[in-house]
Amino acid sequence: MKKILLITRPIAPPWDEASKNFAYYLAKSVDGFDFSLLTPKIISDFPEKISQIPIYSKNHLDWSERLRLLKIAPMIKNFDIAHFMLTPNKLNTWAFKTFLTNKQTKTIQTIATLREDLFSDEDFKKIIFADLIITYSDYAKNKLEKIGFKNVVRIYPGIDIELFFPKPKDFSAMEIFKIKQSDFVISYPGEYTRLGATDDIVSSLPELFAKIPNAKFVFANRIKNEKDARKKDEIIATLKEKGILEKVVFTDTFSDMPKIYNLSDIVIFPVQNMQGKFDVPLAVIEAMACAKPVIISNLPILQEFTSQENSIVINPKDSSQLNAAIVDLFENKEKCAKIGAVARNYVAENFDIQDVAKRYQEVYNNLLKS
Repeated sequence: MKKILLITRPIAPPWDEASKNFAYYLAKSVDGFDFSLLTPKIISDFPEKISQIPIYSKNHLDWSERLRLLKIAPMIKNFDIAHFMLTPNKLNTWAFKTFLTNKQTKTIQTIATLREDLFSDEDFKKIIFADLIITYSDYAKNKLEKIGFKNVVRIYPGIDIELFFPKPKDFSAMEIFKIKQSDFVISYPGEYTRLGATDDIVSSLPELFAKIPNAKFVFANRIKNEKDARKKDEIIATLKEKGILEKVVFTDTFSDMPKIYNLSDIVIFPVQNMQGKFDVPLAVIEAMACAKPVIISNLPILQEFTSQENSIVINPKDSSQLNAAIVDLFENKEKCAKIGAVARNYVAENFDIQDVAKRYQEVYNNLLKS
């Protein structure tokens, strides 16, 4: 059986990060190939079909851990395909091309996002090097083809729609976060310091709680670094000063995200930019899969998978639109349910990991035939 190595960040529980989740689901779901994943240790509950290469020492991919990728250099020749799933930059591309490629092994790069804020068209021509390029969006595919790449296909990332599924609110999770059945729960599965949404959200909360007294707000954000930790402390201080801290929940490292989505009445993603984020933020797709109406920014990259039928699209630069959209959904339960149902169907048709796996199986086979 042909062998594929997924070159990724450390793959291990908790399953709370989109990139590693997708790599794991992909390896589990594609038939006809032997997959190897890079892990921080031997994970006991991995499927037998997945081989583990425990090159990392911890779950977090910092610079010391990136150097550990060089340990796989002698192994590359043993694989039919080396599939690079780390966002390319000048340094890691040099290392990949120098140490992790050979003439016998086909290469794929998955481009989850194009960092147009960091790289020029000429930079992309240097850092994108593989035999096949897979993008997460038509936006990125069209961009790469425009600057001269011919070997590009777009495959949306997939999620397990049997895991992310509409369910009743989980009572144990409600107890953990002190959420009552009568609360109207709004969740933000974004980031503390990136994407440009946090400050606007925090400033909007006093007005929101005045209009919806039984509202509860959930920051479903992981703390990725010291900046995030400082930002969370800053938010807590602000909320305490305004006397509304008890109405806000912080989930931090809570990894069972389906429970968070299903606790929520609505989910918001009012980001100002997508710098450093996947073209398709899987947190939004996961919420939609749980039949939650999502209030989302009208950024061009996000418009590829959102519409007025499956979400509520707002201008994030108009601060009044977010609370107005939240209040409208609060007052219109039928609208809430209808948008959620359409969103669930849309995700099932476009982001089901089983369908995505079949696309990858096809491109893997075609690449090996070329």
